[in-house]
Amino acid sequence: MNRPLPMAAPRAILFDLDGTLADTAPDLAAAVNFLRTERGLAPTPYAVLRPTASAGARGMIGAAFGLQPADDGFEELRVQWFERYQTAMAVESTLFDGVVELLDGIHAAGMAWGVVTNKPSRFTDPLMPQIGLAHAGCIVSGDTTGFAKPHPAPLLEGARRLDVAPEHCWYVGDDVRDIEAGRAAGMVTVACAWGYCGELDPVHWGADFLLESPLKLLSTLQELTASPA
Repeated sequence: MNRPLPMAAPRAILFDLDGTLADTAPDLAAAVNFLRTERGLAPTPYAVLRPTASAGARGMIGAAFGLQPADDGFEELRVQWFERYQTAMAVESTLFDGVVELLDGIHAAGMAWGVVTNKPSRFTDPLMPQIGLAHAGCIVSGDTTGFAKPHPAPLLEGARRLDVAPEHCWYVGDDVRDIEAGRAAGMVTVACAWGYCGELDPVHWGADFLLESPLKLLSTLQELTASPA
């Protein structure tokens, strides 16, 4: 349930990447379906793959091949999926509607923003400029700290790089692990219902805010910024 206003405006916003700022599912799905067609299998329907995108290899390979990380053959598929994805990361990937306006509004309000993702840096670093996010204040990837979300370490590293105390940061994500990480880091958490969201309805994640669009997040921030301290 959303916290009641007024609440102090944040000094920085940290975002997940896949399913939060960027709709990367088309290219992630294309890579895993390439592996299926190589094996003479029909492509897995995009509607099945899309909700798993924020779970990375575990989600995509699980949906496309029915394998989990402990299963024989999973690791081979993971490596091959990574290799294929790296050749075509930004063919159809794009920012969600309203994200450009959101980031412009955050900048205009004098707030910092950055990205904290579980995506490995081998993908994050080249992808960010290709989809228009090269101006992020920080980029913390899944292999930056040695921990992945829901561990709070990546979020705390993002706050450190922005030089903002964690309690003055918000974390925005489309997976329950994002909200768990944000809470563990002492940040206000925002569940974005416009993302992939996985199997568990975001209403049950325990986020401080559940918002349906990037522009709704912008209006919430503007309301807080306009409120007296």
